[in-house]
Amino acid sequence: MSDREIRVGSSSAAGSPELVGERKLGAAPSHWLALLAIALAAVAADQLTKHLVARQLRLDDGVHVVGPLWIRHVQNSGIAFGLFSQATAVVIVLTGIAIAWMLFYFARSGARHPVLPVALGLVIGGSMSNLVDRVRLGYVTDFIDLRWWPAFNLADSFIVIGVLVLLGALMLAEREPRGPQRLRRDAPPRPS
Repeated sequence: MSDREIRVGSSSAAGSPELVGERKLGAAPSHWLALLAIALAAVAADQLTKHLVARQLRLDDGVHVVGPLWIRHVQNSGIAFGLFSQATAVVIVLTGIAIAWMLFYFARSGARHPVLPVALGLVIGGSMSNLVDRVRLGYVTDFIDLRWWPAFNLADSFIVIGVLVLLGALMLAEREPRGPQRLRRDAPPRPS
């Protein structure tokens, strides 16, 4: 599999093929810099908010903010919804593999779409922040409590937003481009 994308079309004269464009798909240094900046910002924001919650609220204490939103100090040794809470080591290994796969994918395809550094930066940053907590503490601190949904943290939010941005970009990329409109035979030719 090549790391170049080649688009072939035909010229208006005699239908002969012509090369329209060629570009590298692998991540350039500017893509890596954007990914790193977003991932580090996500880790910093998540770690800061977790630290503030753990410092200001005792475990299981909460503060009502507005409507259904509460800030509640919760520890989660599993993943989403507390799943696999007794398998922290497995969660750590799987998260590490997922991060490595995302970095490999980005290295090969970082220039494919302009939102990839943003989307993968959010997913990688959120994943790394929760991974650091699991390795260091054996759990993650969750604190955003909507009362009707299990508590979560900023890292979880970054992961979900990154995945949604990535899916949106993929869905838009999969849409078939509109082809050139055909001229009627009796219409005058377009000026060049």
